[in-house]
Amino acid sequence: MLGLPAHVTACLFDLDGVLTQTAQVHNAAWAETFDAFLRQRASATGEPFRPYDPGEDYNRYVDGRPRADGVRTFLASRRIVLPEGQPDDPPTAATVNGVGNRKNAILLRRIHDDGVRAYQGSIAYLKAAQAAGLRRAVVSASANAADVVVAAGFGPYVEARVDGVLARERGLRGKPHPDTFLAGADLLGVRPEQAAVFEDAQAGVAAGRAGGFGFVVGVDRVGQADELRRHGADVVVSDLAELLHAGEDGRASQGGGRASQGGGQVSQGGPAGPRPGADPEVAR
Repeated sequence: MLGLPAHVTACLFDLDGVLTQTAQVHNAAWAETFDAFLRQRASATGEPFRPYDPGEDYNRYVDGRPRADGVRTFLASRRIVLPEGQPDDPPTAATVNGVGNRKNAILLRRIHDDGVRAYQGSIAYLKAAQAAGLRRAVVSASANAADVVVAAGFGPYVEARVDGVLARERGLRGKPHPDTFLAGADLLGVRPEQAAVFEDAQAGVAAGRAGGFGFVVGVDRVGQADELRRHGADVVVSDLAELLHAGEDGRASQGGGRASQGGGQVSQGGPAGPRPGADPEVAR
């Protein structure tokens, strides 16, 4: 049913990049934040300025992680260590939390200016999951997830939400640890093996696999299907609409395409290349 095994009775959806087209917004906010920080550091130290890479750096160090983890992991890749600071540090502070709060201020400005758009295939899938009696929760590292869900207009189709606020209150570790997805399953009253995880981030897919969930769907918006598969996705699609008429292994019904268990979508005529550019708080 809906491309999921028969034992799956609940769906745990990542937000940015799976349901909403905000991953690009997050990535742009990170680029603006990190490049300003790196330029200032280069000017102060005499080191050469090497900008943030919105492709490799985002996917490897930032995507899917809680905001502070994204700051910490990216800066560690440049051999930069900052003091942690406090969660309420001002955006000007040279601390992990200060840099993260600077990124969040930029993100909120961009969302306010440009709004939030949902993927129509994802909305169709949410509605179909509701109609089929599947339980549904959003699991996001973003502290802004509640506002994004409302702004995107799919609040009526979501029963529960685990976000950055709840994770901080409960001390839940961020992805690639499975804590937030396990909390989502608990809120829905299902065991991990009864739930499917839907993720576009490598760290999120790894969290789904680490948590022992019943099925992990990788959503490839940026041409990283092989990496999603390597991190533990059972099936990889470029849009959730591909699963609407699929069988229990993610394969489309007769006459349609199929979701790949090793890469991107394959249509009737043969393989299609990866779809770039669809999107992106989380570290996102």
